[in-house]
Amino acid sequence: MTGAEPAHVPARSYVTHLECAKCGAHADASKLANLCPIDGGPYLVRYDLARLHSVPRSMLAGRQASLWRYRELLPMDDTNNIVSLGEGNTPMIEPFALRESLGLHRLYIKDEGLLPTGSFKARGAAVGVTRARELGATTIALPTAGNAGAAWAAYGARAGIGIIVVMPATTPSVIQRETAAYGARVYLVDGSIADAGAVVKRACAEYGWFDGSTLKEPYRIEGKKTMGFEIAEQAGWTLPDVIVYPTGGGVGLIGMWKAFQELRSIGWVEDDKLPRFVAVQAEGCAPIVKAFHEDKTESEMWPDPQTFAAGMRVPKALGDFLVLKILRESSGIAIAVSDDQIAAMMRLAGVSEGLLLCPEGAAALVGAHLLLKQGFIAEHEDVVVLNTGSGLKYSESLQGAPPIHLAPGQTPPRIEPQLDP
Repeated sequence: MTGAEPAHVPARSYVTHLECAKCGAHADASKLANLCPIDGGPYLVRYDLARLHSVPRSMLAGRQASLWRYRELLPMDDTNNIVSLGEGNTPMIEPFALRESLGLHRLYIKDEGLLPTGSFKARGAAVGVTRARELGATTIALPTAGNAGAAWAAYGARAGIGIIVVMPATTPSVIQRETAAYGARVYLVDGSIADAGAVVKRACAEYGWFDGSTLKEPYRIEGKKTMGFEIAEQAGWTLPDVIVYPTGGGVGLIGMWKAFQELRSIGWVEDDKLPRFVAVQAEGCAPIVKAFHEDKTESEMWPDPQTFAAGMRVPKALGDFLVLKILRESSGIAIAVSDDQIAAMMRLAGVSEGLLLCPEGAAALVGAHLLLKQGFIAEHEDVVVLNTGSGLKYSESLQGAPPIHLAPGQTPPRIEPQLDP
């Protein structure tokens, strides 16, 4: 047991099978699995929701504030196998100054930067590594745009599993060093995460490593979906009008949609309507935005992706067809924002709220503001923006006036600090 729940908690898995998100074929959830052999589609974990319908949500009372509190809807055989670094529930912040300046009067920011390893990737890694170890994996390889590699490296170290991480050479240097500090073998490639993924695919085929790439294994999404569980519980088991999500691979968006469907199926959420989802991408890498507005069901490979928001520098997501389907089913939308707008929002959130947003989280805020001005979002709707990581992971992108060096015996001049967004 690694500290998530008392050891006496009984094990009871409600997982029934894996299901291909494309063709619907079933697979055995008790064995390690990657993509569907029929059509290459990603697998989704399915549960006995009819049996879970008899489980009241009051059972959560007294459980620790962590993603493992939702264990009946998580894929593990035994709670004693949980791999945890103390991942607590993240806060839903009411940014009063930003509400005023942006005109979004019921804006909330869910701050995922407070999780272990400083990003929401800890959720996927915690559940993904837990399940991979249960099923016998000893070495996991994955490509990353940055934060996922760091998270899987940390949880792999905790679990005693070898982790191989391949990332673009343009990944922020602090994330490169962080990933190596957890003991992972880190390899850099010229190009994008797609190039890193090609390396991982070859290596896994040659050495028999387990491929932990985004949506190439079924369990990362199960960790990410706990964002949806928390959003519902923190709002008193109601759902917001709009959820704005910075989109690279889109796993968190898919996971939250899956979470809300499951919560409705077992009667924990009774809302007839589901949130409208917004996918925000950077103008320099916006394949899902382009596909959405061209009414396509899949995106095309984005040539030469460029943005300092590394988590959104994904030229083509394996789950793009699911993201696009969710956007349309939820009456949502996709929008692209510029790097200049992202940088300005990082600065505004810092000086007005004391929030050190990552570039991706700032991008989501920009998207919400633009959609308010375009009339897609109304000013009094409940809007949840996901800040997916800490700005400390992007130290080279932090802004502000440079420190002033004082000579010996010198005191600062009597000038009151000014908020200068």
